[in-house]
Amino acid sequence: MQRRTYLLVAASAAGLILIALWYVAGRTGTEGASPKAPPSPRAGSGTPNILSVDASHAGQIGIHLAPVTLADRVPIATIPAIIQPPANARVAVAATFPGVVATTLVVEGETVRQGQPLAIVSSRDMFTLGADLTRANARLGVARSNAARLSQLSREGIIAGARADEANAMTVEVQADASEKSRILKRVNGNGQRGTYTLTAPIAGRVTSAAIQAGTAVDGTTAPYVIDAAGRYEVVGQLPERLIGSVHPGMIVQIAPDIRGPVIAVGSTIDPATRSASLKAEIPAGPDIVSGRTTSLTIFDSAPPGAVIVPEAAVTVVNGKDVVFVAVRGGFAIREVTHGAAAGNQVVILSGLKPGEQVVATGTSALKALALSR
Repeated sequence: MQRRTYLLVAASAAGLILIALWYVAGRTGTEGASPKAPPSPRAGSGTPNILSVDASHAGQIGIHLAPVTLADRVPIATIPAIIQPPANARVAVAATFPGVVATTLVVEGETVRQGQPLAIVSSRDMFTLGADLTRANARLGVARSNAARLSQLSREGIIAGARADEANAMTVEVQADASEKSRILKRVNGNGQRGTYTLTAPIAGRVTSAAIQAGTAVDGTTAPYVIDAAGRYEVVGQLPERLIGSVHPGMIVQIAPDIRGPVIAVGSTIDPATRSASLKAEIPAGPDIVSGRTTSLTIFDSAPPGAVIVPEAAVTVVNGKDVVFVAVRGGFAIREVTHGAAAGNQVVILSGLKPGEQVVATGTSALKALALSR
């Protein structure tokens, strides 16, 4: 009986030992076979300011690079402005004589060349001028013949010289009258036989106002057409009081999308209502340049030494600091920068970057999240 008991105890002990050995071996195998976590973008080995991101993963998260370029000018302010033609580039086409519009040849917004007909006006004054010119030419012929005959008689001593002088004076008077009538008809492009005159464009440009239509009456006090010179515009802005001393003629201004021109005048009187002075700049014509349009005007000054330009989207905030992500070997470096004003989609970096470096222009949100999660 005791022998049987000893055998049971020995078997139980052996079973416990086998179970313990199996548990230890299984745990060791599990730890050895545990899969490694997949590599993910993280801080580079031993370099806290570098995010390790390989090229394939960078493309997957939408990262695109842009070069850092040297800045020659920096924006100092953006002000509201309005586009208008220069003072000497807007011309009114006046209806010289009263009449009725017979035909209109152009419409508002149309581009015209210098001397191009705009409208034909029927006027009774053209008949009168035509008749006066015919009579003046007839008198001129008689006066010239009479003056020639009396001059011949005066040279032969038959009549006094005073009569020849009087005839010559009469010829000059009649000639002046005929020249005046002819000049008026020519100036208004009139036709005395048809009784019409033609309004023509005095300059090349765009018709900005056409207050005229066939059948309407015009008189000498109206301007049926207004023409703005082609390719010449002015932008007038409201310069804040604090910038009056720092902005001067010759500086460059820019309006969207990328139209630039020089400052030609800066006012010295402050408007008490807006606390600003006027600024005028010349700009060339462009697809979005329309007289009367309101816009924003960016004023540029010379850039300080070392200033560079990057896309505005490249600058982000990490832990309360302005940073950009610079492409380096194996990833992207977090670079703290000091930036200036922005113009369009570009921003000026005053310190922290060098020309020629590559910065992240798109995809900064993914890198920012990675930097904040470290």
